[in-house]
Amino acid sequence: MDSGKKYDEGMEYVRTAEKSLKTGFLKWKPDYDAAAEEYSKAAVCFKSVKSYSQGRDTYLKAANCYKQTGSLFSAAKCLEQVILISKEMNDTREIAKLAEEASELYQQHGSADTAALLLEKAGNMLLDSSTIDSLRLFQRAGEVALNQDNIKQAADFISKTARILVKLQHYDEAVMALRREIALLQQIDTVAPIGRLAVTIVLLHLARRDYVAAEKAFKEWGNYCEQPEVQTLEALLQAYDEEDAEGVKAALESPFIKHMDVEYARLARDLPIPKGFATIPPPASIRHNAAPSYVSPNQPNNDLVSSSGKDEKKNDTDDEFDGGLC
Repeated sequence: MDSGKKYDEGMEYVRTAEKSLKTGFLKWKPDYDAAAEEYSKAAVCFKSVKSYSQGRDTYLKAANCYKQTGSLFSAAKCLEQVILISKEMNDTREIAKLAEEASELYQQHGSADTAALLLEKAGNMLLDSSTIDSLRLFQRAGEVALNQDNIKQAADFISKTARILVKLQHYDEAVMALRREIALLQQIDTVAPIGRLAVTIVLLHLARRDYVAAEKAFKEWGNYCEQPEVQTLEALLQAYDEEDAEGVKAALESPFIKHMDVEYARLARDLPIPKGFATIPPPASIRHNAAPSYVSPNQPNNDLVSSSGKDEKKNDTDDEFDGGLC
């Protein structure tokens, strides 16, 4: 069937749906069930011929009809299709709002896992175009997973929020997110990733120029780090403590830091490097080979007068004893 016939078929479904919603003398209530089915069929036709605008509108109408009948899962599915069509149209303005509404419908239906996955999918769609909305969706997905006691999935979502926060340079919030992720991993005895998370927290504190907090974080979670990580962090913290710029650069050249997640590798690359101690000039009083101080010719030289008097007295004494004791 060519696109024209498919489009006409979709329009026929729309007319049937509209007729189902009409009321009259013998029909007091709209037939939302029938209208929802017809709108859904029309939307499929429009989407197949890439008439995205009409496909999006008819899916929204179908979703509203499904909500009227209490078919929440079907309503959420229609909204999910609207999200996909919006992506095809490069129109991401309503994606976050639609994803949150659909996730609520899934949860009300009892499909919380589907809700969390939808929020993750929408969050990935918005990662480049609307980072703040993407962050909010991942945070919401983490909350949904926690409500279902799905600790592993919640930790994964929180990990994604931490990376976005670092990208946005919201370092305080990123530290809180990573601490929360560590706590969740400890609950399920998944301690292998904690060492790298500890490294990231140390880097975040250094980016915040809070060197005391960086040392505390290392002491708190350093026992989860592998030996190369421990050695690198010890060298890095010591270099910062001594304001050793070359030592900091050398520590940040560690292979495992360079191969961290992109956001964390960039964080390490952009850390503030200490400038080292300033050279203190010696006091003026002990400068060597300095020129003598300037003395005005009109100023009486007390030192010369005093010196002359002493010489005369010394000469008198010498004369007195020139002839000896006799």
